[in-house]
Order: sequence, then structure tokens, then C-alpha cells
Amino acid sequence: MHSVHRDNTPVTGVRAASSSKGPFSMALPLSILDLAYIGKGETAGDSLKASVTLAQRAEEWGYRRIWYAEHHNMPTIASSATSVLIAHVAAHTRRIRLGAGGIMLPNHSPLTVAEQFGTLETLHPGRIDLGLGRAPGSDQQTARALRRDPAAADAFPEDVLELQGYLRGESRIPGVDATPGKGTDVPLYILGSSLFGARLAAALGLPYAFASHFAPDALQDAVALYRREFRPSAQLAEPYVIAGVNVIAADTSEEAQEQLRTSQRRRVGLFLGRGRTFTEEEADAILDSPAGRQILQMSRYSAVGTPAEVKDYLDRFAEHAQADELIVVSAAPGRQAWLRSVELLADVYGLVPA
Repeated sequence: MHSVHRDNTPVTGVRAASSSKGPFSMALPLSILDLAYIGKGETAGDSLKASVTLAQRAEEWGYRRIWYAEHHNMPTIASSATSVLIAHVAAHTRRIRLGAGGIMLPNHSPLTVAEQFGTLETLHPGRIDLGLGRAPGSDQQTARALRRDPAAADAFPEDVLELQGYLRGESRIPGVDATPGKGTDVPLYILGSSLFGARLAAALGLPYAFASHFAPDALQDAVALYRREFRPSAQLAEPYVIAGVNVIAADTSEEAQEQLRTSQRRRVGLFLGRGRTFTEEEADAILDSPAGRQILQMSRYSAVGTPAEVKDYLDRFAEHAQADELIVVSAAPGRQAWLRSVELLADVYGLVPA
């Protein structure tokens, strides 16, 4: 059973797409985006402990990488100090790759980011990724609190090149090097949900990660543009696409659908609550409204059901997205359901630890 809109239209959005490259195969890597969600009745400490547990289990189950996203002034997300969280999780795991998905570069100087991730790579060689985005990761008032220049996003392409120079040991600022950082060659990824990021990733010859788990509309157009315009680079010889997708896997379809509904109600509070708590009846009424349907549309790409049903959806989504790797976001409510969903997915794909 696939997740459905309230009007009962299937949210598959996944038809097999033709491609000369044909990136999808049975060996398609699976990764995780951990939003470090702070659940009801939890503290930030509880969330961070859960992130460590997830990473340790994901390492055992054979996932390729886990990424954490930079968000600010959000009471339900604990990954604001992204590089600090990566360092903590890396110290409690052994092999799995860890990274930012992503760092919002206009919030920082390229030198500072190079030093932070150069330090991470020095401490944990061969395990660190650096995904870069240009959104604020916050609202306008929080952006001011971050001392973010409103025009900072305009310099994103130049800032990416400056950051890359520090990490390669080819600084673009005479006399300025990142220590640690210089020569670490931490791999960069461009994150995006529009044609801008696709075009930039293609021009720089970097991997491209599309945020289709919450911004699905431009997925196919962006990936097609990226593949068409890609230029090989020192980091990457051929285009590489990572696509985000929501997943709730459970032992039965009914259980998965119940978890989906709980997750959807939680989204109503997140996007429309403004400090107010909704009853289940109120949340359901909102989900039936135009505003609610817009919230549901954001999570259009969602695989919900038994492990076999989820795998069937993800196989078709990978073709639809022309993805080389999927990064899954578990929307399962509650810690046990969250871990169980990730475990079931690993089992059905037959993942093997590196």
C-alpha cells in the first residue's frame, strides 16, 4: 500500500524513466538523513543520544552514510551545531560515512567551514562528507541573529570555490590556509531543490543531492539538467545524483499507514502550529483543507508499507529520479518505530556492512 493523498490519489509519482545511463541497479546504495528530531516529551539530549544509537545500528546494517542538516531556532530539531554533532557521532562509530546534508554556507565564512570539516577529516580519515546549501536554514529573524547578510546567497558559487580551495590546499586567498583542512580534500556535495543547484553542481563537477523528500516539484528537471551539463572534475568523473525520499516501513501495511497519519498530524503542528497544539481531529481537518494538502504535497515521495512494498516503491523511485544513491528520511513516529523502519529497509535490501 503506497501512501496516498487525502483525495485517494496514489503518491507514487514514479514511472520508469528512460535513460542511456541507467544509474539504478540492485546495488544502489542507501543512506540516511537524520533530522535529529526532538520528540514530544524529549530533550535535545535525548535526541542526540538517539542519533548515536541510529548511527551505530546503521553501521551494523550496512548503510553507506548518515547526514545531518543545519537548522536554527527550531525547537524540534537538535542538529543546529552540525559539525559538533558529526564529531560526536563519529567518535561513537567506526566505519560509516558521516556528513552535513547540509551546511548552509551563506551562514558561515568558507574558512571556518574548511577548518571545521578539515578537523573532522583529520580525526576521522575517509569518513567525512560536506554537503552545501545556500538557504538560511531558518526564518528571516533568525538569519539576522546569525548575522547573515541578506545578499550572502548571491555569493554562494564563489564561496563554494573558496572553500574547495582551502580543502585542496589551493587557497584562493593569498597567505590564508585552513589548518586543519589544507590538503584534506573533504568531498563536497551541492544540495538543492531547484535548477540553480543542479546547474552549479554540473558546472563544478560535484555530486548533486536533491531534496525531493520535502521539495519534490523540480526533481526530474533538475536531475536532467545536471546530467546534461555535467563537466568532469578532479573530484568526480561522471555525474552522481543522490535523491531524498521519505520512508515508513513496518511489519504490516496497516501499522505503516497508522504511523504515516501520526507523522502527517505532526507536520501540521510543525508548519502551522505557531506554538499551538492541535488535537487529532483538528489536525485531520487541516489535512483536508488546501493548506493541509500543500503539506501533504511536500512529502509526495514517500514509501509507506511493509518492507516489500517499500522496496517496490524505492526501486521505481530510483528510476524515476535517475538516482545513483537514495538518502532516506524516516518519518516513523517514536524511537522504536524509527529504528525498526530503518532495520526493515536494510533487511529487505540485503545491505552488507562495508
